[in-house]
Amino acid sequence: MESLRRWVAAGTRSRRVLVALALYLACGGVYAVVAGAPRLSEHTAYNHYALLADAWLHGRQDLPGGAPHYTGNNDFASFGGKTYISFPPFPSVLMLPLVKLSGSAENFRDGQFMIWLAGLGPALLFLVLEKLRRTGRSPRSELEDVGLSLLFAFGTVYFFTAVEGTVWFAAHVVGVALVAGYLLAALDAEHPALAGVLIGCSFATRPVTALFAALFALEAIRVSAGGEIGAGETWVERARATWTKLDRAALARRYVAFALPILAILGVCSWSNFTRFHHYSPSDFGHEYLSVAWHDRMQKWGLFGYHYLAKNLGCALTILPWLPAHNAPAQFFSLHGPAPFQINEHGLALWFTTPVYFWLLRPRERGWLHGVILVAIVGPVLMLLLYQNTGWRQFGYRFSNDYAPLLFVLLAIGKRPLTWLFRVAALWGVVVNLFGAITFDRGDARCDRYYFRDGSQVTVYQPD
Repeated sequence: MESLRRWVAAGTRSRRVLVALALYLACGGVYAVVAGAPRLSEHTAYNHYALLADAWLHGRQDLPGGAPHYTGNNDFASFGGKTYISFPPFPSVLMLPLVKLSGSAENFRDGQFMIWLAGLGPALLFLVLEKLRRTGRSPRSELEDVGLSLLFAFGTVYFFTAVEGTVWFAAHVVGVALVAGYLLAALDAEHPALAGVLIGCSFATRPVTALFAALFALEAIRVSAGGEIGAGETWVERARATWTKLDRAALARRYVAFALPILAILGVCSWSNFTRFHHYSPSDFGHEYLSVAWHDRMQKWGLFGYHYLAKNLGCALTILPWLPAHNAPAQFFSLHGPAPFQINEHGLALWFTTPVYFWLLRPRERGWLHGVILVAIVGPVLMLLLYQNTGWRQFGYRFSNDYAPLLFVLLAIGKRPLTWLFRVAALWGVVVNLFGAITFDRGDARCDRYYFRDGSQVTVYQPD
């Protein structure tokens, strides 16, 4: 009994680990229930990562038989008469041993595998928030950190993402866990090599997240300067004061330990891309060779560009549910017929699905870490807004998963009180995202009627 008390004593590492484990199990259990039997018992129709793992097991990088018929040839790259998986490959690395044990990609239940991974993100986020509380940078209590972690799990678009299992959403599940783990290692520049491994693997999952390396780079400067940035009235004066007291040798050691695993992973990605597409770039995974309806769009405007900015901003910030015309009343209480509202599959606005993000606009306090997080976020946010795809098909703006763990860090350290209004906004987020998790992409007419799908991706707003 005494041993148990020591394990759960407040402020101990064992207690934090036990709470994180409980969060992992609780989130995974809810995701499994919401996902339902088909996603747990069968492979998904878009099991690209499992197909890539199976190709590796046969000593190849292409799919010798082409895209399997059950995929509908959806999002496969064609180059030199061969068919490739153009999604960054790290999720396939995780699947590799299980695909081997299963005997084939079709025998491996990739959707179930992703659901059991999905609880890692919220659990690791809790450990990040607790680290901030432990080091005095967050005023939140342990209970509030649990609440914020659960809010991330069920009150953001991560909820519908976690129960999907297919390739596009699987990348987000793996990416969120890697980013949360990276934050845990990078804060205070505590574990440089581990932070490098995690951000490298994150790049090989969701490439834009590599820009979060700025967080470690800046934290390493602070720590190597004795734990505090130099004093001064302006940024120039502070920079000079910091340079004066900086332990440059310690900073170099931290940077080298951080950079080596990243360079190794970039090298592997470069080799893979060159052997497939004759490109040396580690980030050129072959998306420009996708056999999709919007291939010409990518050829004309590129994968990234200003051309896409207005549309992406609109999808991220302005799309709301569509209501029926006044002369076409919906059957509110019927399970069949017209739905009371529809959701464009470009996805609902970020503030609509997670209104607690409004609390980020006016933090009570700003400090070093607040600025560092903003610097780390701005690059990925901008890259995603310039990307050729809005995230279609989606319930909400799924690309926000890439930086959502950092937004929750800002919620924690902003020191705004979590008032009753915050709780109401949080409840709204849970209800809205539960609806999305239950109804999106179910292949059931009762659910599909709530969604508007335009395969051309042209229609963003409700036509007049």
